[in-house]
Amino acid sequence: MLKILFIGDIVGKPGRQIVQNSLPRLIEEFSPDLIMANGENAAGGNGLTPQIAEELFACGIHVLTGGNHIWKQREIMEYIKREPRVIRPANYPEGVPGNYTYLWEKEGVKVAVLNLLGRVFMDPIDCPFKRGEREVALLSKITPNIVVDFHAEATSEKVAMGWFLDGKVSAVCGTHTHVQTADERILPGGTAYISDIGMTGAFDSVIGVDKEAVLTRFLTGLPVRFDVAKRDPKLCGVKIIINELSGKAISIERFQFSP
Repeated sequence: MLKILFIGDIVGKPGRQIVQNSLPRLIEEFSPDLIMANGENAAGGNGLTPQIAEELFACGIHVLTGGNHIWKQREIMEYIKREPRVIRPANYPEGVPGNYTYLWEKEGVKVAVLNLLGRVFMDPIDCPFKRGEREVALLSKITPNIVVDFHAEATSEKVAMGWFLDGKVSAVCGTHTHVQTADERILPGGTAYISDIGMTGAFDSVIGVDKEAVLTRFLTGLPVRFDVAKRDPKLCGVKIIINELSGKAISIERFQFSP
């Protein structure tokens, strides 16, 4: 059995701190082989820096996935070219820097991690379905164990991706909305699916941001600075168990961890 721990979108310093403080206990309890996390909001709630990426790797995370905010910090541009453990969505146009897949290996067992970005209610980008299909076909020649981070806004698009890749990948896990969904399941073809694995950060907030600022924005429509919230930190994610020979998922369990 292959155990994978996937941590939901890390938001700012509160998210990083709870990862640093709580991950050792989760590792002790679950004994994961591969630890993934979405890190595109880890730097002040907007983007990722080399220093923060290194801090998260030092905690035990093997690969950081991205999304539409991965480019928000200027320093990431050069770092992502030379650091294979930070990946960005595959369906950005050709020529965009960085890798979009990561191949993890331990004792001869390989897991491929693929990052895709949704298009519904998001900036225009290449088709995640066609690009995902192409990349999965290539990765399946290397390993049957493939985990997809589908960073998307619309639940319908995420569910559609789950059905589209069912039987072709081990898991399709949604990120981006910062709200954990209760629809985890194993699809008929053996693919573990969940619409969103949730957020790692302050829950006394609006998806990780100071709630008063967000309320002011909604009530007035005026520009407001969004600061990262600090209170009530939680770590959200999923625990996935895969048959490493077939690549089929055995189980998927969502969790919320509070210190």
